[in-house]
Amino acid sequence: MAPEQTTGRRRRNSDLTRENILEVATAEFADKGLSGARVDEIAERTQTTKRMIYYYFGDKEGLYRAVLESSYGTIRAQERELDLEDLGPVDAIRVLAEATFDHHDQHPDFIRIVANENMLRGEHIRQSPHLAGLGAPAVDVLTGILERGRADGLFRDDVDALDVHLVISSFCVFRTANRYTWQALFDQNLAADELRTRHRRMLGDLLVAFLTTLPD
Repeated sequence: MAPEQTTGRRRRNSDLTRENILEVATAEFADKGLSGARVDEIAERTQTTKRMIYYYFGDKEGLYRAVLESSYGTIRAQERELDLEDLGPVDAIRVLAEATFDHHDQHPDFIRIVANENMLRGEHIRQSPHLAGLGAPAVDVLTGILERGRADGLFRDDVDALDVHLVISSFCVFRTANRYTWQALFDQNLAADELRTRHRRMLGDLLVAFLTTLPD
């Protein structure tokens, strides 16, 4: 086998090992938080060693930051893949909101990790140079949609992109993060298919109604 083929195979195997560690670590940190998660448990579940994990990530905190980076990177990548430029602003804002809804619904571990990091007051996310500007693409996408909507005379001009991002995130995070207490209090399963479909549509309706209600 040629040296470059051997090097390529080793690189692919290394990437797969790293991805596997991140996947398992994501579940571990989501379940137990930074303090409760055990690197030994992650090593056992990935059939690697603690030494190997530290080789890739430095230490437990480095692994945790890598999980944060990977988790936020996933949703930003999905947003970039959305084809919004060919849509009208009303359809574009709905598609973006529904994409966020779908991501949070399908990745409850992401919500739990974000909740854990907030309990740590954002200490580790501030330490990551990779996460420092990762919110900008989401705001840029929203800003472009809002500007097109205003130019077409459809959207009000007194709404900031971050305000809209906050509304979308609040709705999507709440229904995932609080589904168990919600069910205990109201006997309603927010994960039920019929509710999921209704709430997904409702989020888009709320945003469109708000943005198209022009101020006097």
